[in-house]
Amino acid sequence: MSNIVRFGPYEADLAAGRLRKGGVKINLRDQPFQVLASLLEHPGEIVTREELQRRLWHAEVFVDFENNLNTAVARLREALCDSAEHPRFIETLPKRGYRFIADAYALPTAEPKASRARLVVLPFVSLSGDPAQEYFSDAMTDEIITALASLAPERLAVIARTTAMHYKGSHKDVGRIGRELNADYVVEGGIQRDNDHTAINVQLIQTSDQVHLFAHKYETELPEIFHLQSSIAQGIAAHIPSLAGKARGEQVTRKPPENLAAYNEYIQGRYQMWKWTPEGMAKAKQHFEAALARDDRFALACDGLANLYWYLGFWGFAPPDETEPIRRFYALRAFELDSTLAEPQTLVAFHPEKCNYVGAYSYNWADTETQMALARELDPNSPLIRVRHATVLLVLGRIEEAVAELERALEFDPLSPEVRFWLVELLFFGRQYERGLEQARQLVELEPAHQVAYMVLGHVYLGMNSFEDSVAALRHAVDASGEFPLMLGWLGLALGLGGHKAEARMVLQRLCAISRERFVLPTSFAWVHFGLGEIDDAFAWMDRAIDRNDGWIPALNSYPFLDPLHADPRFHALLRKMKLEA
Repeated sequence: MSNIVRFGPYEADLAAGRLRKGGVKINLRDQPFQVLASLLEHPGEIVTREELQRRLWHAEVFVDFENNLNTAVARLREALCDSAEHPRFIETLPKRGYRFIADAYALPTAEPKASRARLVVLPFVSLSGDPAQEYFSDAMTDEIITALASLAPERLAVIARTTAMHYKGSHKDVGRIGRELNADYVVEGGIQRDNDHTAINVQLIQTSDQVHLFAHKYETELPEIFHLQSSIAQGIAAHIPSLAGKARGEQVTRKPPENLAAYNEYIQGRYQMWKWTPEGMAKAKQHFEAALARDDRFALACDGLANLYWYLGFWGFAPPDETEPIRRFYALRAFELDSTLAEPQTLVAFHPEKCNYVGAYSYNWADTETQMALARELDPNSPLIRVRHATVLLVLGRIEEAVAELERALEFDPLSPEVRFWLVELLFFGRQYERGLEQARQLVELEPAHQVAYMVLGHVYLGMNSFEDSVAALRHAVDASGEFPLMLGWLGLALGLGGHKAEARMVLQRLCAISRERFVLPTSFAWVHFGLGEIDDAFAWMDRAIDRNDGWIPALNSYPFLDPLHADPRFHALLRKMKLEA
């Protein structure tokens, strides 16, 4: 077998004793790595405990073999985010040994894969002292991230904006940020505006020793400010040792904004949209529409509205069958205005009668996946594209591939609530509850006030049949959301399955009352009826969910709590209706 073996998002260099995940080195001691090497050298075969003992310890060396081997395997599983109860990679055969159960691929060794440097652009500082000008420095940060990410993606991994913005106003030193993000380099900057004249100071710092590798001051007039990002990116790249002279001659960059006031509205709209609250969505819509009013050819504002209408439908803020054509219109318009934008391609197919995303309402799944692949080719570093691809893989039942996509997305955007939200959901769907619980707790730590963090924590507990814990988490989600119907639906399910039928009935009555005033997703009713054991009603609401383009219904075949319905012919009729079964 080749010295370099790939499995899932990991690569093991058996000769060098190194384990990497998406190009990032994972610290793993020698004995756990030797266990991994033994298993990878015999994939699918049993490697006995005695064989591992001979490999790890010489015969003349006295050790507490049983405990030491158990510790080595435990540390290996921890490094691989694996578990003994629900193994993805390492299966335990009690009293015999272990077996590597995932697909493993030997990579050619003649041309070793070049390692990628990792870089984060910290939020640029506005030196004007005017808080109203913060959007301007944020916009420049965003543009430089985009320019650097497109410069040499095969050699440079650029941390996404969502994670970078977590460090705005932070006083952490460069070395600590580098350790937290596994970043080799940090870019810092400041912007000073004097009427129409703008000065930008840029520094490139190596995190290992905090040496300044590059510093330059750029000056220009305000109308030309967003044309500078290419020069700044090239200047930075020229001083990264592994990148110098190897960056692309021409960058694939998006069209720079031409109207700063419109860009300001767009930035504020995006900030509000990611809150995933009714109030945030309403404010986001106002900002995006104001951006288009100032510049009707602003592609990013169209993309913002396309995303907004997707979220409005998915979270049930508005009927998804009504938001879908509006979302499709804006996504097509964004791509028409700027064909370098990759993310709108994941929202619609090129044909205007088709929609390509989870809840791909034409249910042309092959076309959907093709379009996702095209979007990834255009922007391989986009975490959002990987998230959307993962949700399509979920619907197609390819959950392991979907989890790998999200793990790759986290490499570029480790502090993104959306990426981690979907990772927890995918682990829930894949019955990997221990890993899901770990990730859900990290999401709660990252977003302690956000309802979706507690919602997915409730999902994981639901899958584990820990109904009391699930109810507690989902009560928190309901309270944090202001009694939002989506959260009520999940709470009603957990209450019903946990034996609290009377309270589940009260939740159902509350949903009915809310539905007389505003839209409620059909799946919310379906879940509560299922929790109450009212299977006929649950099927009726699931069928209605398909008709209303409810975004929670295409994953029907993967919900763990619906496993008892798989023998019912009505279940398969629903799958056929979505073209998920012949």
